[in-house]
Amino acid sequence: MRMPEEIRDGLRDKLWGAADDLGWATLNDSERSRYYEKWTKDPSVGGQLAHFMDPRKVRVYIKDSLIKPYERARLLASEPEMWRALDMAAPTAVAETFIKPHGCRLEDGRVICWGKSRDWKLILMAVFERGKSRHEASPFGAVLLETGKTPDEGTRNLVRDAAARLGIAKLAWLD
Repeated sequence: MRMPEEIRDGLRDKLWGAADDLGWATLNDSERSRYYEKWTKDPSVGGQLAHFMDPRKVRVYIKDSLIKPYERARLLASEPEMWRALDMAAPTAVAETFIKPHGCRLEDGRVICWGKSRDWKLILMAVFERGKSRHEASPFGAVLLETGKTPDEGTRNLVRDAAARLGIAKLAWLD
């Protein structure tokens, strides 16, 4: 049986609103896990979904089909701020786009990646690797969306040092 769009969209809107209220980006994995469990057991969320799928798959559906798109949408919504943080105009065309972590290679070869501050190691390494994997590319910029994981100056200095050692020209935080 296929889930009606109005039910799926209603659940999506409900969970996205709850995620906004919870400050989803700042929650750690164990806190998120508690909410996935709560939503799975909630008759108005998991109960509705269980009518259309195996109840054992409800939690995975909530996580992968309802909340991951929320996180992607929030990340993309910050894109204009990201370009400003790098002192750049948003590009009109890119040579290549990336996911996990999000990023792009501009037509002039500069590689830029962005994501949550808690993933700073992954983001910096992605800029470096993608910038060195092609002759015409260069590791240029990283933007970290602050999620409460790198707010103190000591941690940010460590991240700045790592970026500099990897040859990343620009590093910015969106607080």
